Amino acid sequence: MASAYNLTFIGMISLVAAMGGLLFGYDWVVIGGAKPFYEAYFNIGGEGQAWLAGWAMSSALVGCLAGALLSGLITDKLGRKKVLIIAAALFTISAIWTALTQGFNEFILARIVGGIAIGLASNVSPMYIAEIAPASLRGRFVSINQLTIVLGVLAAQIVNWLIYSSNPIDTEGTTELIINSWNGQIGWRWMFAAEAVPALLFLLLTLCIPESPRWLITKQQTDQAFNTLEKIGGHAYANIELNKIKQTLAQPLQTKPSPTKPCKTLAISQLRSAKLAKIIGLGIFIAVFQQWCGINVIFNYAQEIFVQAGYDVSGMMFNIVITGAVNLLFTLAAMKTVDRWGRRPLMLFGSASLMITYAVLGACYYFALQGVVVLIVVLIAIACYAMTLAPITWVLLSEMFPNRIRGAAMSVCVSALWIASFGLTVTFKPINATLGAAGTFWLYGFICLIGFFVIKTLVPETKGKSLEDIEQQFVD
Repeated sequence: MASAYNLTFIGMISLVAAMGGLLFGYDWVVIGGAKPFYEAYFNIGGEGQAWLAGWAMSSALVGCLAGALLSGLITDKLGRKKVLIIAAALFTISAIWTALTQGFNEFILARIVGGIAIGLASNVSPMYIAEIAPASLRGRFVSINQLTIVLGVLAAQIVNWLIYSSNPIDTEGTTELIINSWNGQIGWRWMFAAEAVPALLFLLLTLCIPESPRWLITKQQTDQAFNTLEKIGGHAYANIELNKIKQTLAQPLQTKPSPTKPCKTLAISQLRSAKLAKIIGLGIFIAVFQQWCGINVIFNYAQEIFVQAGYDVSGMMFNIVITGAVNLLFTLAAMKTVDRWGRRPLMLFGSASLMITYAVLGACYYFALQGVVVLIVVLIAIACYAMTLAPITWVLLSEMFPNRIRGAAMSVCVSALWIASFGLTVTFKPINATLGAAGTFWLYGFICLIGFFVIKTLVPETKGKSLEDIEQQFVD
């Protein structure tokens, strides 16, 4: 029962690890508020320079993919804690470097460093929490990472708005006017520099948290692992968990349990065995589906939708806050339901509800409906995603792989997620130009239909099961 666990200890170390998610969200969104000003400063906003502007916005994605791949190479070797420390250091370096940069190429390099930090944190933060949290509470605690991502997004929006509002200027004005303004010279730098404060705090706090007990056991550091497990749930809990972990590590992944066959840590090249390939393939599908369910299309259309709804600039900014509030509210709802309703029902509900929402939204565009109706449908889509696919994907990815290959396997899936994110961004405009707004939403609704049937057919329920029980469920 939850009362038998040291919830304060679990909560504190989970929050520290989830600060990677906070910085993920902040770093991902802060560039949007700074965009009009750094583009003018680097003179990349004019005609014929669209590719430079696009490269500035998307360069962090290259770092995200590199960070996710790097995580697979080092997480199972160095441990979860050290990789979190590396991510925190890179977030700090990127924030300060971006704020101080003088040249465009230097700006790009700083953004790529931040992307590497995002790639590392998006892989390791939920994984660490999953390996710390008891089975009955794991979904709730892993969902903290998604909650902090949402909070990071809100924080970036608020910081951008406060810094801009201190010396407001018409962002539709001439490039010369923007460059000569305070925001054009200094303000946009503070938007990035503000990230250094939570990044430094993250760095200091990660030095104080324990290493994952499951990783420690793979490195034969049983005493340290036992001490951490004992702090989590007491002496009896520590003994039970220790024996379960040792039992799964004492057997090869390709066969049934066999205590006489010792195991060795697997490299990424060894993830291609038939059973592991099936699990990793499912993980890749889940990761890609989280992106290709189409919610980023909603965000890409947000400004246009709000304009069509009849809002001015001030109203549009307020609607963005409403969007963030809805995202936060339903992320909290996910934390309440993930360990009650289960992962599979929430993923199925998210797929089906988004499919229906996109059908309605596509119809709105097809029949040229405008105004508050469109806004309400958009908010419903965001709410459905925030409660289901957004957090539950990270929960499933962090718990579905065997202990000894979790770092490498999750790295592959998170890399696929970032590739899918890049693909969605690149293909959005061509798809929209070909199919129109209605056809684009209907296409993503069809993808959600496919996702629904794949999840219904292949994804088992993992609610309330230990990581070791889940390993047996997937591997056997």
